[in-house]
Amino acid sequence: MHHGNQLKRFALFALLPISIFLVVLVYPFAQGFYLTFTNWDGFHHDKFVGFANYAKSFKDPEFWITLKFTFKYVIVSIIAINAVAFGLALLVTAKLKSSNIFRTFFFVPNLVGGVILGVIWQFIFNTALVSVAGKMGWSLFESSWLGETNTAFWALIIVTVWQTSGYMMIIYITGLISIEQDVLEAARVDGASAARTLWSIKMPLMAQAFTISLFLTLRSGFMAYDVNVALTGGGPFRTTELISLHIFQDAFAFGNFDTGQSKAVMMFFMVATAALIQVTVSKRLEARA
Repeated sequence: MHHGNQLKRFALFALLPISIFLVVLVYPFAQGFYLTFTNWDGFHHDKFVGFANYAKSFKDPEFWITLKFTFKYVIVSIIAINAVAFGLALLVTAKLKSSNIFRTFFFVPNLVGGVILGVIWQFIFNTALVSVAGKMGWSLFESSWLGETNTAFWALIIVTVWQTSGYMMIIYITGLISIEQDVLEAARVDGASAARTLWSIKMPLMAQAFTISLFLTLRSGFMAYDVNVALTGGGPFRTTELISLHIFQDAFAFGNFDTGQSKAVMMFFMVATAALIQVTVSKRLEARA
């Protein structure tokens, strides 16, 4: 009887969140997955086409160009964001008098929306830096970085790092301050240098923080959209389109809802696989540490 009451209470409490999960996440995904096998035009469908939409997506050269650019962006941004964030975390936990001010200053860009950041940095790259470079004779900024594919890529990286590293810094700070002071004191007594302590003690004990940060930056890299739209708009000539913008353009700008939906499903499985591999590898490294 007691177990029966517990089961009823659990069912009552679990029913609402499970229902929301099914309605908000599972059903839309299942519906979207089904539509990839139809001739959906954004409003209706009347024919089952099998894997035709996936075949058409695989044959689209723009899709592979965008995918290559996206993977390049994800890899570079993951390395840059985590390197900068970890460096900032070391800086603000170094017992400096102004560490709280630095912590706030570094975190503020994360509070600004991606579209606003994109507009601000677009002005900086298109106008401010070009103007200053003309007066100072800086050849690096004599023309807008957003007008050429390679420099536009690095502009995207700079803005992404500037926006995201402050948030990742908080995760690394949490990892650093959770390390037992007795362990660090023992290392100092044994004569370990600061670099040796960082590499052999702090970083292994922060394995969980690295796992979380790497997962979040991996996810945000593939999901990047607003900064891409506001900063480069995919230009010049769609050469800086990330996959989210490419899928949006394919579906809503060119009306290819069928292939746009199939590309979205493919990207879901790609990102899920990449995230699963990353978390699995990171967890194994945690266990070794």
